[in-house]
Amino acid sequence: MLRIFHTADWHLGHHLHGVSRQLEHQHFLDWLLDEMQNQQADALIVAGDIFDSANPSSAAQSQLYDFLVKARTRLPNLNIILIGGNHDSASRLDAPSPILNALGVTVVGGLSRDAQGNIDWDRLLVPLTNAAGEVKAWCGAMPFLRNADLPGSEQDTDPLISGMKTLYAELFSQLQQKASNAESLILTGHCYMVNGAVSELSERKILGGNQHALPVELFPDDIAYVALGHLHLAQKVGANEHIRYSGSPIPLSFDETDYLHQVVQVDVRLPGMAAETTPGSLRHSLPPWKSEVSQSVGNRCDRAGQSVEITAVKIPRSVQLLRIPNGKDFAVLSEVIGHLENLILDDLPIEQRPLLELRIRLEKPEPGLRQQIEEVISKLPVRLLKISTAYSGSEKSLADLKIEERLEELQPLDVFQRCYQNKYDKDAPEAMNALFNELVESLQGSE
Repeated sequence: MLRIFHTADWHLGHHLHGVSRQLEHQHFLDWLLDEMQNQQADALIVAGDIFDSANPSSAAQSQLYDFLVKARTRLPNLNIILIGGNHDSASRLDAPSPILNALGVTVVGGLSRDAQGNIDWDRLLVPLTNAAGEVKAWCGAMPFLRNADLPGSEQDTDPLISGMKTLYAELFSQLQQKASNAESLILTGHCYMVNGAVSELSERKILGGNQHALPVELFPDDIAYVALGHLHLAQKVGANEHIRYSGSPIPLSFDETDYLHQVVQVDVRLPGMAAETTPGSLRHSLPPWKSEVSQSVGNRCDRAGQSVEITAVKIPRSVQLLRIPNGKDFAVLSEVIGHLENLILDDLPIEQRPLLELRIRLEKPEPGLRQQIEEVISKLPVRLLKISTAYSGSEKSLADLKIEERLEELQPLDVFQRCYQNKYDKDAPEAMNALFNELVESLQGSE
């Protein structure tokens, strides 16, 4: 058997409204090491966005390298694959790869080309071995692909999708040449797939959004499992249980307050090998985050006739996120204060106390708003990160109320669309939206 742990979108170095998430990340990394050791993992795939920015802090880099050293020490035979995401600097990730490769860690920050412009495909082909050192699968470690990585196409009106198909087809061909018929094929990707569910406040869309989302046909049927990153909510792609986003390991915005984060455990078993059922596991069609326990979410056979079982494993949350009222609604000040006064919370050290967002609906400006809130908060073991306010005019009923988002809650494309609508009294054309997103993506990629 070959046991793979799939995770992504760590975003080491992330801050939520100015508060560092280093403690939460450390708790996750410690938990991950324990879980992989307890479950005797053979491989770890981190599918992009290792860091939160292209220029991560020294603390964030130290956190990654400390984890890798501990992983190699505690699980000396563990195959480790890290790929670059859109938040990562490909060159920064690739810089220490010779040293990491010597330690058995494969890093693919971006595509490498020779002087003639040919892609170094061998660098993307990674053998995955079991506890006995036998190669049981090959992984095509495709990183996040930027516009400059894509081959040109004069015949296709959508160069993004055409270019992605070309590169993945070539990677699949290279994998087939490396792998025997008895070895499974794994792919990685950091991309936006059709109908993907996004965490609105913590994600950047790729290029033009849904019209540039990638089709599932990108991945051949012979692939045993596709480990994806980029979307922060864990999910399968369409009806394909074996093509999955693991999601981020910690909540990256208050939108994810009630969401259960997870890693994905993928077991590739020999023909006739019985599956081991995780205690308390469930088989059903609900999304992975709807259950409180680890659960089996998929089972299929791959090209080598091996059974592939997919299990979602819930990550324990070390710091609670609170949003009052819960969800996206706003409440009047008296209701919010009532919620606060009724909170029952443990008195934890300050770095472990819950992070709090309040969403208050006002009829008119309240000069003493913060003072009233702080008087209540001072008695509670919480950390207030954000007070969101919205105004409702007395002429409108609640049924007609339209809450306007604060500027900090809007994505760049939202701001652009509103400016265009304000100036021209009509929606911006889709082609212009796509060009704007391409510009934003290129700026973010150069950070």
